[in-house]
Amino acid sequence: MPDHTLSSLAGRRILLGVSGSIAAYKAAVLTRLLVKAGAEVQVILTEAAAAFVTPLTLGTLSKKPVLTGFLRNAAAGEWHNHVELGLWADALLIAPASANTIGQLANGLCPNLLCAVYLSARCPVFLAPAMDVDMFAHPAVTQNLARLRSFGNHVFDSPSGELASGLSGHGRMLEPEDIVAELEAFFAESTTKN
Repeated sequence: MPDHTLSSLAGRRILLGVSGSIAAYKAAVLTRLLVKAGAEVQVILTEAAAAFVTPLTLGTLSKKPVLTGFLRNAAAGEWHNHVELGLWADALLIAPASANTIGQLANGLCPNLLCAVYLSARCPVFLAPAMDVDMFAHPAVTQNLARLRSFGNHVFDSPSGELASGLSGHGRMLEPEDIVAELEAFFAESTTKN
């Protein structure tokens, strides 16, 4: 059994939002690493993300049912309470954060459960952008990311490298190991301040 006491993520409640990007496959590794570090992970998967990675995969790795929409059981009137989720979490991590999701968050749009949780969250928010080089460099995306930063959100740098399109440049999602290291550093620093 791994010793989680060495990680500042031990016992932390992490909402992992996965949006529609080819980088969604990395969410499986990210989920596994967060759980291995001792975090409790609740995954929220957008409809577009489910085309890239399945709820079964992420649910198995997180040991929790994956949330994919507002309704849990429509016939019984059961729903996933975005306010409760936003209050439950110690951090909301959106990885990958697609250009579409970034635009929705930056403009307060609420077409899905992930965006509703973001708008309700009182915890720190972290975004790991993932898209092709020209999308990442587009002024609309650049402005949306700047706007999200101005709201106090943490936006991870996008490393340069080979992209799914075959092009090379910025737009890659930060690797899962690096995301976990960034979160550990954040929580270690916040613990020493308290």
